Amino acid sequence: MKLLIAIHIDSREMSDRNIPSGLLQSLDERSRQIFREIVETYLQTGEPVGSRTLSKSGIGLSPASIRNVMSDLTDLGLLDSPHISAGRMPTHVGLRLFVDGFLEMGEPTEADRAEIEDRLRANGRDMQGVLKEASSLLSGLAGGAGLVSSPTRERPVRHVEFVPLATGEALCILVDEAGDVENRLVKIPPGLPATTLIEAGNYLAARMKGRTLREAAQAVREEISERRAQLDQAATSLVEQGLAEWGGEVPGEERALIVHGRANLLADTQAAEDMEQVRQLFDILERQQSMLDVLDSTREAEGVRLFIGSENRLFPLSGSSLIVAPYMNASRQVIGALGVIGPTRLNYARVIPMVDYTARMVGQILGERQNSWKSERE
Repeated sequence: MKLLIAIHIDSREMSDRNIPSGLLQSLDERSRQIFREIVETYLQTGEPVGSRTLSKSGIGLSPASIRNVMSDLTDLGLLDSPHISAGRMPTHVGLRLFVDGFLEMGEPTEADRAEIEDRLRANGRDMQGVLKEASSLLSGLAGGAGLVSSPTRERPVRHVEFVPLATGEALCILVDEAGDVENRLVKIPPGLPATTLIEAGNYLAARMKGRTLREAAQAVREEISERRAQLDQAATSLVEQGLAEWGGEVPGEERALIVHGRANLLADTQAAEDMEQVRQLFDILERQQSMLDVLDSTREAEGVRLFIGSENRLFPLSGSSLIVAPYMNASRQVIGALGVIGPTRLNYARVIPMVDYTARMVGQILGERQNSWKSERE
């Protein structure tokens, strides 16, 4: 059974790709066969593919005939050669044509599905844990860097509380007006009275109710800094930890970019131009807001988004591909996105379904926890 994944394309992106209309239909069967063989071999090896290699692959043509077709494909802008005497490799236009016209995708393997679900459920006892584990497992399974954007938090807050745990920690619970639940773990000192947890929770609840997290966090921080908060030192520490966990360390900044697997981007990187591309990619990953803007641009997509090279104007790096899918809450509303970034020779047939499946599992698990919390309080 094949998995149908919608790779959303808008008109602006199509114009950026410079893919002539009807290009795929203009290729005869021989050209299609050779083009597909070159791209598939390149994605497996990362090396340019020569005519002699193709002639030994059972394609049934002489090296001379293959070279003629490769020359035609190069003239069409689908192939390129790093050196005069080297083989051919697909251009970004060629990769896009291959993905859109030739790539067949199925569900992830049973082993991959089991690993994704088991790791998300075992290592994510709160929302932040689920998102961190999603980034980590995507990095490991896909061979690139795993990216996850934390959920948007623009709806007014309905409920806040601190729940003590038996591990020297407390669970800081936030619920918005749509019923979405977000949990954060905070450290508490040994022997902290339960009344301090109640005091901190009541203080936040009174100031957050009806406000967005951004509005409430700013007001609470100002009140604490001006010593207008009627809290003891322990309760103040709890409140500050809760705000830091929900909103990041930068005051007013509600979003976070979770990245795992940067080291994977260095694998098989030898040429100077490859190292320069990796350096640029590291710089972009450090500019979290830039990457969050890219991930947020996928929120209206009906499925997985694939950006090859600089197809997305927010992501100008030409030597990388970005595969992204949105994840949803229990109300089927998109609240964030996750994906993989890596070299253009990513194994698209494997990575695209894995990103899609991971996004679905993250949404399912977060939805289950949201519904469980609601049931416990009804």
